[in-house]
Amino acid sequence: MKNRMNKFTALILALAVILSPAACGQKAAPETETKPEPETADTEKNEQAQETEAPAEKVLVVYFSATGTTKGVAEKIAAVTDADLFEIVPVNGYTDGDLDWHDSKSRTTHEQNDKSARPEIAGEPVSLEGYTTVFVGFPIWWGEEPRIMDTFAESYNFDGLTVIPFCTSGSSGIGKSGQNLAELAKSGTWLDGKRLPSNVSEEDLQAWIDGLKS
Repeated sequence: MKNRMNKFTALILALAVILSPAACGQKAAPETETKPEPETADTEKNEQAQETEAPAEKVLVVYFSATGTTKGVAEKIAAVTDADLFEIVPVNGYTDGDLDWHDSKSRTTHEQNDKSARPEIAGEPVSLEGYTTVFVGFPIWWGEEPRIMDTFAESYNFDGLTVIPFCTSGSSGIGKSGQNLAELAKSGTWLDGKRLPSNVSEEDLQAWIDGLKS
């Protein structure tokens, strides 16, 4: 009887020894999933701004002005569009006598009657690189653009540019001047031009420019 009890007790103790490591062992902490931090409102706004922000337009106003009238309008356009300015200056400037349209022997009369005339432009050429829009201004002489503007049109590559002619005059409209320049340039997208009065307001200029975009 005692032997049976001793064997039974020994069996119980053996089981206790075998099971004790599992019973006494510490439970492993459950693994936690690391969640990414939510994007902040500023991050989302920055991403949206990058997706919707259009490339900034860079505008240039090129003009020829023998008496200062076209220059004044060009400066107003530059102010409205935040544009750079470039003046076309002839190597040989025009005197009052040269500009006398009543004189059949005046320099400008000869030039305007000769469609092949190409007065030379002084100074370094302007770089059109980086611009998206170019306004081109000039006075109307004998119903057309001055021949020095033909020199300008033939001297540059306007590929990828939107070109907008404008003119000043005592009474004549722009006529076919813009079309003439476009045909000589053979590049760029030339829009219809417009005659602008010397006293044009910035508000009227803005309305005209906004209408070009619609």
